[in-house]
Amino acid sequence: MLQVTLLHFPFSGYTLQLANQLVNYVDLTFIHSEKIYSQYKDFIDPRIHIIKIEKPRIRNPRNIFVMSAIMRMIREIKPDVLHVQENNDPWYDLMLLGNTMPPLVTTIHDVFAHPGDRDLIPGTQYTRKIAYYRSQQLIVHTKLLKNALVQQFHVPSARVNVLPHGELGSLFQSFSGKKIREREPYTLLFFGRIWPYKGLKYLIQALPLVAEHIPEVKLIIAGQGENIEHLLQATDKKYYELLSGFILNEAVAPLFQRSTAVILPYIESSQSGVATMAYSLGTPVIASNLGGLAEMIRHEEDGLLVEPCDVRGLANAIIRLLSDTQLQQKIQEAALIRCQQDLNWSNIAAQTVDVYQKVAIK
Repeated sequence: MLQVTLLHFPFSGYTLQLANQLVNYVDLTFIHSEKIYSQYKDFIDPRIHIIKIEKPRIRNPRNIFVMSAIMRMIREIKPDVLHVQENNDPWYDLMLLGNTMPPLVTTIHDVFAHPGDRDLIPGTQYTRKIAYYRSQQLIVHTKLLKNALVQQFHVPSARVNVLPHGELGSLFQSFSGKKIREREPYTLLFFGRIWPYKGLKYLIQALPLVAEHIPEVKLIIAGQGENIEHLLQATDKKYYELLSGFILNEAVAPLFQRSTAVILPYIESSQSGVATMAYSLGTPVIASNLGGLAEMIRHEEDGLLVEPCDVRGLANAIIRLLSDTQLQQKIQEAALIRCQQDLNWSNIAAQTVDVYQKVAIK
């Protein structure tokens, strides 16, 4: 059985779901921070070997010693494959330059920084490129990202694998228990980080147009990022509910279950964990027809796509979906089927092991 070490930085829910299925195929060691472990310890498969590290904030120079300690662990483990989930930590990127690494697989969730994303760690747009060239194999979630790596960074096509982004709703359902919230027939949800590339302003502009036809409509805005009070000044408070700040894991699934539709009015997209969360929680998705969203969502089958920045088009799609319970049911059923097929973690883990086999020590 392959010995695999999974080194995890961000994307906790994604990595945990993957790890819990990978352990069915490989001897898995999971290295992640104490903070992440404390949040997810009750949901980690007991067969996984866990190594916890004290990870300081990015700007803390003690990260030099932490990365050195991680390298010692990896040398002691001697894995057949080291799989790193994303590389947005410049300390890790610089470590790649000065160390001999085991056969390396890296999952890249975002090749480029999102426009207006102020969570971006300074310098990572440069240092993260190191992993593009030091990794024997890369995993991305859309053909769009593969093309970017091949065409703009000249990574050989044979080294870039497109694997789906698995569903996340089942994990967050576990956090909130078995209780299912009653769905509110005219409630919309905008969920996640609030930065300009998410296109929230277009959804807020569409809301009054929807209210002309469906006066009961309400938009839940749940997440953290930029201050959006100025965007809401002209909107009647009865049409929205603002949940500003970090949303606790146990509160996530109930938000999706309350809502009749999740709206993703993005103006740029590489892929979307929010969409996969909605799919498995039975909440239909309306999204912008661009980037990774256009690849993932099958228009008129398991979601609806509208042109980005088209306020009237977005409003019309919302009105149509909220007014048609048969369409809602059709989309829900198709999305749930996807969660048993290409978005299923067991299938994704098997595909990931196929990638490991390309680089594993013989």
